Amino acid sequence: MVDYTALAARVEQGQIRALSIKQPYPHHIFHDGKDVENRDWPTKGRGWFIVHAGVSKTELDMDDPKEAAMPRGGIVGMARIIDCVQAMDSRWFFGRYGFVLADAFALPLVACRGQLGFFTPPMEALAELAAHIRQQEQTS
Repeated sequence: MVDYTALAARVEQGQIRALSIKQPYPHHIFHDGKDVENRDWPTKGRGWFIVHAGVSKTELDMDDPKEAAMPRGGIVGMARIIDCVQAMDSRWFFGRYGFVLADAFALPLVACRGQLGFFTPPMEALAELAAHIRQQEQTS
C-alpha cells in the first residue's frame, strides 16, 4: 500500500528524482501494465521516481487522436524501481537494461522541462506534484 502522505512530503522536499520517458510509454506504464523501463544504461537506484513525459512526438502516431492527446512536457505520475535487470520475461522488455517497475500511478500533468538521466524538477513543480499526490490519497 502506498503511503501518499509520506510520498508527498518527500516529493515536496526534493528527495525524489524524475526520469523523462517518451509517450506512449508512460501511458503504457500507468494503463497497460508496462512493468519495465528500457535503457542503455544501468541504475543502482531503487525506490520511487517521478515519471516525466517528454515533449517528443517521435514514438507517437499523431493521426491517432488517443495518442495525440497523451500528455507531454511534464510530470505525469510516479512509479517505483524495484530492480535493474539485463533479461526479463516481459513483453515490454527489449533493452540492454530494464528498470523493473511497481506501484505506478498516473497524476494530472505538471508542466516542466525534462532532462537526460535522473533529474530534480524545479521546486514549484514539486510543490504542485505533492498537492496532486495528496489528492490521490483522498481518491484511493
